[in-house]
Amino acid sequence: MAMAVVCTGILSGLGGTVLSLLLHMIQHVAYGYGQAGGPHNFLQGVSAAPRWRRIVALSVAGVVAGVGWWALGRFGRPLVSIAAAVGKTGLGRPMPPLSTLIHLLLQIVTVALGSPLGREVAPRELGAVLATGTGRMLDLVADDRRILIACGAGAGLSAVYNVPLGGALFILEVLLGTIGQRAVLCAVAASAIGAFVPWAVLGNVHQYETGPMAVTAPVVLWAICAGPVIGTGAHVARRLMGIVQNRAAKGVSRIGWCLVVFPLLGVLTCFYPQLPGNGRGPMQLALSARLGMELAAILLVLKVVVIMGALRAGAAGGLLTPSLTMGALLSTVLAGAWNMVLPAVDAGSVALLGGIAFLGTFMSMPLTAVALGIEFTHLGHDMWIPVFVTSAGALLAFRVCARMGGRMAAQTQPSAPGSMSARS
Repeated sequence: MAMAVVCTGILSGLGGTVLSLLLHMIQHVAYGYGQAGGPHNFLQGVSAAPRWRRIVALSVAGVVAGVGWWALGRFGRPLVSIAAAVGKTGLGRPMPPLSTLIHLLLQIVTVALGSPLGREVAPRELGAVLATGTGRMLDLVADDRRILIACGAGAGLSAVYNVPLGGALFILEVLLGTIGQRAVLCAVAASAIGAFVPWAVLGNVHQYETGPMAVTAPVVLWAICAGPVIGTGAHVARRLMGIVQNRAAKGVSRIGWCLVVFPLLGVLTCFYPQLPGNGRGPMQLALSARLGMELAAILLVLKVVVIMGALRAGAAGGLLTPSLTMGALLSTVLAGAWNMVLPAVDAGSVALLGGIAFLGTFMSMPLTAVALGIEFTHLGHDMWIPVFVTSAGALLAFRVCARMGGRMAAQTQPSAPGSMSARS
C-alpha cells in the first residue's frame, strides 16, 4: 500500500503537470499571447486579442465540445464518475481508461479555448484512472484500492493548484468521508507528493496575489453580516446549476447547443474579456480591489448565465474556481453597498472571505474550501478568524435554505392515493 500511494502521488503529479502545460499551450495559440514583452496571463491575453480572435476561439470550443462529447457518448464506453469509482461502502465501478482520457482532454481543450467551466476535474479523473491501474497491478484489496483511487483524484487536484493540504482534505472530506488513521496517512502522503512533483516544471507558486489584509472590526462585522447572504446566494446558484445539469443536452442536440452557446459567449467576450475561462482572471481582479461595484455585479450575472449555458449545452468541467469567483464577485458587490453607509472594509479582503465561503457551501466542502483559500493566497494566520466566521454563517444559511426548500417541495407534491387528502 505504501508503494501504491507513492506511485500514485508521482503519477498524479506528472499527469497534472502535463495537463497544465497543455492548457497553457492551447491558450497561447488560441489568443496569441505569451511572447516576450506581451501579455503573460490568460485575462491579459484575451483582453489584448482582437475581437474576431475571441469569437473564433470560442466558436472552435463549441465545435470541439459538441462534436467531441457527442462522439464520445455515441462510440465510447459509459463514463464513471470519481465518486462512483470510489464507492460509498466498497469499491465502486471501474472508470473506462480510454473514454475517461478522451473526456478529460476535451475538458482541458475547451477550458483553454475559453469555456467558463473549471479545469480541476480533468487532473482528478486522470489521477483516479492512474490509481486504479496501480491498485490493480499491485493486487490491492478492495478497501485499499478505494482509498487509492480517492488519493489519485486528490493528488491530481493538489498537482495543478499546488495545494497539498486542500488536496488531502478533499480526499477525506469529499471522496472518502472519513478521518480514519489509514485514510489520513495515505491522503496526506499522496497529496504532498502530487503537489511536489510539478515544482520542477511549474515552480512552487500560489494561484493568487493579494495585498496586505488586516483583521479590523469592520471586516469581522462584515463577515458576520455577509455570511448568511453569501450562503443564500450559493444555495440559489446551486439550485440553478442543478436544474440545467439535469436538462443538459445529449446526443446530436449537444452539437447544436454548443454551436450556439459558445459563439454567443465569444460575442459577450468582445465587451467583457473577463468572462472566458474558469474565472481566475476576475478572481484576481476582485482580490486586488480593481473591480467596481457595478462591473462586479454585471460580471456576476453574466458569469452565472454563461456557466449555466455551458452546462445546458452538455459541456463538462469543474465548478471549483467558477464558484470561488462567483463568491468573490458577490462579495465585491456587498462591500460596495456596505461602504456607502458603514465603516469601510477593504474590497479585496472581503472578496476572499466571500469566495471561500461561497465555494465551501456551493460544493459542500467547507473545510476543503478554507484550506484551498489559504493555500491559493498564502493567507496570514490572523485572517483565518473572519474566514471561519463568514464560512460558518454561509453554511448555516445554506442549510436553512435547503431545509426550507425541501419542506416546500414536500408540501407541493400531490398526495398519494389512499391518503386523507385524496379520500376527502
